[in-house]
This record gives sequence, structure tokens and C-alpha cells, in this order.
Amino acid sequence: MANPWLVGVVLALSNFMVVLDISIANVSVPHIAGSLAIAPDQGTWVITSYSVAEAICVPLTGWLVARFGTVRTYLVAMTGFGIFSVLCGLSTTLGMLVACRIGQGICGGPIMPLTQTLLMAVFPPQKRGQAMGLWAMTTVVAPIAGPLLGGPISDNWSWHWIFFINIPIAIICVVGSFFNLRNHETPTRAAPIDVGGMALLVIWVGALQIMLDIGRDHDWFASDMIKALAIVAAIGFIAFVIWELTADQPAVNLRVFRHRGFSMSLLSLSLTYAIFFSAIVVTPQWLQGAMGYTATWSGYVVAWQGLFAVVMSPIVGKLVGITDPRRVYSLGVSWMAMTMLLRANWSTDVDYWHLAVPHLLLGIGMPMFFVPVTMIALAAVDPAEVPGAAGLQNFARTLSGAFGTSIATTMWQNGAEQQRAELANIINPAMFEQQAAAAGLSAERMRGLLEQLVMGQGFALSLVHIYQVAAALLFVSATFVWFAPRPRGSPAAGGGH
Repeated sequence: MANPWLVGVVLALSNFMVVLDISIANVSVPHIAGSLAIAPDQGTWVITSYSVAEAICVPLTGWLVARFGTVRTYLVAMTGFGIFSVLCGLSTTLGMLVACRIGQGICGGPIMPLTQTLLMAVFPPQKRGQAMGLWAMTTVVAPIAGPLLGGPISDNWSWHWIFFINIPIAIICVVGSFFNLRNHETPTRAAPIDVGGMALLVIWVGALQIMLDIGRDHDWFASDMIKALAIVAAIGFIAFVIWELTADQPAVNLRVFRHRGFSMSLLSLSLTYAIFFSAIVVTPQWLQGAMGYTATWSGYVVAWQGLFAVVMSPIVGKLVGITDPRRVYSLGVSWMAMTMLLRANWSTDVDYWHLAVPHLLLGIGMPMFFVPVTMIALAAVDPAEVPGAAGLQNFARTLSGAFGTSIATTMWQNGAEQQRAELANIINPAMFEQQAAAAGLSAERMRGLLEQLVMGQGFALSLVHIYQVAAALLFVSATFVWFAPRPRGSPAAGGGH
């Protein structure tokens, strides 16, 4: 019998590759746009196409497993992901690249929940916490590694290599899984194709994801296109829920929400991940846009949160096996809230280490959030429902990250404008004109410097406000999981034994 830890490493590596591809292309868009002779806003479709396709396919995991089997679906998805990675790297036009990115997203979507499902099947109950710790480590490190790898690769080689680096990983994962997971195949049945449910899923998720991706660039609901996308997403979602709850063989099993543990875990996961992921996006934007950091150095700031995440993941995996996972989750999310309060002390004068330390400390709390909430959610459902529940959990994580990013960036931009207006009202222009004259600067030059100073302060103050709100929401989120029942088979809340 195969060593479960060898299988665990292969599955974690698979998950790492898929999550990495969500963020690695972000910093390469300017290179891609220049190479293909397209506008930068057209280049963002490289990101949007992947995220939309992935978001649509993740909740279909349960249906795919029922029809084709867990291992077979995983192997086909991994093989397809590798093939489309090659085609992405070979793309010579925007149309070809977007089409291949859609293929990547379709194949990559089921891989995240399937790796969770297979880990639950391969490891005995007493070892599942440690296995999930390994899986969580890749989930929290990959979004950080994406920008760190994408920038240098695009700068020093070419953007094609951000896709080619997937090839050896895909080969290792496919070969390793083929020889070690064949005995873990699940029974299949002739699950009918829910055409109506799939069509509605494509419509509402596609409309919502596109709206979230381009909303800020089109001034949100000031744009008729954004209004139309919102209406389509809302109506499509309502129709989808009604259809799936009344269908005899739904494509997405929404009935798992009858389990209180799963529902409350999903709510906790969505809120916490939205805050965590939006901070990953907004902080580098501020560092590069207002603080003069390069993309590489802003990545060096954020990357510190991966250090303790790697160290803590196996520790947390053992911890959830000897104490109530809800306690570990609450402690971890509360710790994350405290690191947000540390960021709320930032200013335009902050140095590198004052930026890096909160990220370093955040890494302690991240596995304490990911591992327990995953275990609580999947332990709450029936064994046959695990693949579908894992798919819905990852779907919620994907959408909450998109929601959090859109809300945070909009709040940051709008807040900066408001702070700028307030600061401008309390400045005495005559005093600065006198200082300009004394320094030998023209009034126009002085006004430009003053505007730059005020705008920089506005962005910093707005960011501080966002971190304050984030801390408050995280403290609230830390309590949600206690509305879920204690997971079956876990130690009592009073502690280990």
C-alpha cells in the first residue's frame, strides 16, 4: 500500500499549482499585453477568463465524481490542466490565450475540492487533521508565491514561462497519483446531465464574476453594462437555486446546506477569506502606487506571511486532533484580527520592517483558520456528500475572494478621495506659496508637490480605515463557527485528552 504522506504531498502539490495560477498571471499582464500588442485592459481577460471558468466548474465536482469517479476525474483534470498550460505558453494571440485559460480554469476548478476529498479518503480519521494542514499550507502560500514568481519570470525570461513551469509539476502529479490512488476509486452511477442547472450556473456565475472583475473600472452602477450584469446575476442565481432544489438529480447538491455545521462553516470561511484575500491585493497596490515600492519589493513584504504558515500548518494539523477545532479556529481568526490592528498603525513614514512584521505574524493565524474550518465543514456532511460539499466550499472561497477584493479596492479608492478632500480643506495655500517662494519653487510646482503629498496621505488614511473595519469583521467572524455543532469524532471543547 502506498505511503499516505507521499500521496498527500502529490495532492498538495496539485492544489498548489492550481491556486498559484490564479495569482501568477496578475503581475504579468503588462508583459502579456505588450507582447500581444493589446491594451492593458484587454490583457486582464487573461485573469478573468480563468477565474470565471474555475468558479463555474468548482461546484460541479460532486456531479463529476458521481458520474466518472473521484480518481478518474482528478487524473483527467490534472492532465487537462497540464495540456492547457502548454497551449497557454504557446499562444500567439489574445483569443488563443483566453481560450486556453478557460480550458485551464475548467480543468483546474475540480482539482481543489478533489484533493481535499482524496486526502479524506487516503488518511485515517486520526491523521486527517495533519493531512489538511499540509493541504492548507499550499492554499495559503500559493497566492503569495504567485506574484513573487510571476514578476521575476516575466522580467528575466518571458511571460510564456509562467505557464510552462506547470508542466513538470503536472507530470509528477499525474504519474504519482496514477500509481498510488487507483485503489481509492469511488463507485460511479449514470448520473443524468442537469442541463438546466448547468446553464443557469454558467449564466449567473459568469455575469457575477465579470461584474466583480470590471466593476471598478466602469464606476460600478454608473455603468449600464454593470447594471445589466448585476440583474442577470441576481435573476440567474434565484432561478438556479429554485431549479437545483427541485431537481431530482441536481448538478450542484444544495441540500448539503441542511447541515448546520456545513452552513456556518461556509459563512465563517467566506467572510474571513474575503478579508484575508483582499488584504493580499490592496496592500501591494498601496505600496506600489503610493509608497514607491517596486513589484518585487512589495512581494517581499507580503511574502513574510508564508513563513509561519508553513511552520504552523503541521502543528495545527495535530492540534485539531486533540482539541475542539472550533476553539482553534476562533483563536486563529482572532489572531488575524490583531495583525490587522497592527496594520492600522501604518503611515506614509512606515519602514520596511513595520510593514513586514504584521505579515510575518499573520502566518501564525492562517493555518489555524484554514485547517479547522475545512474539517468542521466536511465532517458535518454525509460521506457521500463530501465531494460536492468540498466543491461548494472552494466555490464559496473563490467568490468571497472576488467579492472582498472588489469591495476593498473600491472602499480604498473612494476613501482616499474623501480623505484628500478633507485634508485639502484644512490646508492654508498662502502658507505653502510663501514656502515655495522661499525655496525658489514656482507656485505651480509647489501645488503639484502639495497635491502629491495630500493624495498620498489620503491613500494611507483610507487604508488604515480598511484595516480597522477588517479587524472588527474578523473578530465577529471568529464567533460564527460556534453556531456549528462540534464535529463528529473530535475532542470536546474542554480540551485534549
